[in-house]
Amino acid sequence: MSERKYFGTDGVRGRVGEFPITPEFFLKLGWAAGRILAKEGSRTVLIGKDTRISNYMLESALEAGLAAAGLKAAFTGPMPTPAIAYLARTFRAEAGIVISASHNPFYDNGIKFFSADGTKLDDDLELAIEAELDKPLTCVDCEKLGKAIRIDDAAGRYIEFCKSNFPSGMSLVGMKIVVDCANGATYHIAPAVFSELGAEVIPIGISPDGVNINEKCGATAMDAISKAVVEHQADLGIAFDGDGDRVMMVDRDGVVVDGDELVYIIARDELRNGSLKGGVVGTLMSNLGMEVALRELGIPFVRAKVGDRYVMEALLEKGWSIGGEGSGHIINLAHTSTGDGIVAALRVLTAMQNSHLELKELRKGMKKYPQLLINVRYPQGADPLAAESVQKSVQDAEKALADKGRVLLRKSGTEPLIRVMVEGEDAALVKQCAQQIATQVEESVKA
Repeated sequence: MSERKYFGTDGVRGRVGEFPITPEFFLKLGWAAGRILAKEGSRTVLIGKDTRISNYMLESALEAGLAAAGLKAAFTGPMPTPAIAYLARTFRAEAGIVISASHNPFYDNGIKFFSADGTKLDDDLELAIEAELDKPLTCVDCEKLGKAIRIDDAAGRYIEFCKSNFPSGMSLVGMKIVVDCANGATYHIAPAVFSELGAEVIPIGISPDGVNINEKCGATAMDAISKAVVEHQADLGIAFDGDGDRVMMVDRDGVVVDGDELVYIIARDELRNGSLKGGVVGTLMSNLGMEVALRELGIPFVRAKVGDRYVMEALLEKGWSIGGEGSGHIINLAHTSTGDGIVAALRVLTAMQNSHLELKELRKGMKKYPQLLINVRYPQGADPLAAESVQKSVQDAEKALADKGRVLLRKSGTEPLIRVMVEGEDAALVKQCAQQIATQVEESVKA
């Protein structure tokens, strides 16, 4: 496969104002994507976004590029990423596009593409778009230029879709739930979903101002929701990231329940009710405790590379339906075509109702191994992983952990970070090994 120039594991992402997150590039990208995606069908592309201030600028540039290629842009306004995947299917669009940097700070942004089927674009289509970017920008004949429209009922359509993934015979009446929307794309969606299903909802992170997305709130900063659950004596808390494709939860004591534990809870529930299809796909970062717990239930488990696109590839290859990451990306192909935080949360609530157990009880079936992740930033063009000192530190750590732990070093697919992950039975040893490796990576970067 050819090497990608712009697309990473989750679309194109970077800092606003720096290439490629510039109006000029988005104009050209819209044109290139339009030329590749244009068919003789609806010739319409849905465009959604999260709540970053830069989205006003970038969606205008993107729309101009699509229009030059002869495609109509249908704007939904702020919407969760999985909502665009769903709406692209229901509107019979040529594609869906989301302008978002997911869990990143507001000064970053990016773009994700979905096919007409609501799935991430195939590699060959991304490469075709990149090849088109190298060509001079042209414009279709004036009478063929694309138009722009706004879809006014997008939020209502998606809310109803989410609710349809909760069994019709069940209700959330009597439950008090704190919902943290990270000042992001779910701010006007998630509270409505849970309250319309009967829950008493205490919403936080629902006042986006363009720059406070993911700031000390949401699935990447769980202190806020943990405190809120305890203060309000709620039954549990549900936290999303900026674009709503991740979910993390907390039990009534404010203790975080991460993506690995949520995947385990969902898979065990589906095993018990006979709806589990095959096994579970995790990633290289998935906690060893999940693998052990699933094995004890007789559920097959495999690891894919980090990134929901690789989890999806493994699911499709095996014909399974459930996969996810500890960060809260959870895919359930029996219900959605991509990772969906709200739908995943509803599947956990379904498991609670089926078992008549609280979240804190459901998580007990899986014992998490101590795991430490340290991120080390590195400059563009550097390759700290190739340094002999780094490789030796990894070998030393693996020898110390023996068969009771593991080490993983990898480059992030969305940020210039080396992720140092160590896990094992001995928490003190895990910390020591992770810090020693991270120190060697930092020294390598300085050198």
